[in-house]
Amino acid sequence: QVQLVESGGGLVQAGGSLRLSCAASGSIFSINNMGWYRQAPGKQRELVAAITKGGTTNVADSVKGRFIISRDNAKNTVYLQMNSLKPEDTAVYYCNARVVDGPPLRSLEVWGQGTLVTVSS
Repeated sequence: QVQLVESGGGLVQAGGSLRLSCAASGSIFSINNMGWYRQAPGKQRELVAAITKGGTTNVADSVKGRFIISRDNAKNTVYLQMNSLKPEDTAVYYCNARVVDGPPLRSLEVWGQGTLVTVSS
């Protein structure tokens, strides 16, 4: 079983910064793509940023230039550095990973429990 544990959420004023972390643990054989999604009240969950095992990133237009995704493969951890935060960034942020666990080997999509980010104006 593989688990993702997020940390780093909280309350911040507009213009401030936060850094989210997500660590994977369990019977991990390999981790492919990792990413961050968010869901604001009354809205659908949306992709914020994703990163491949090799480090190629995909960042949503709404956060491009403000958020940076990175990962440490040795620690099975993905990070989201959020700068110049805006009230519209307020949401629950979820970590996501495509994992191969085992043996026996199997491919899984795993989600974290979510961490709340609140940006006050």
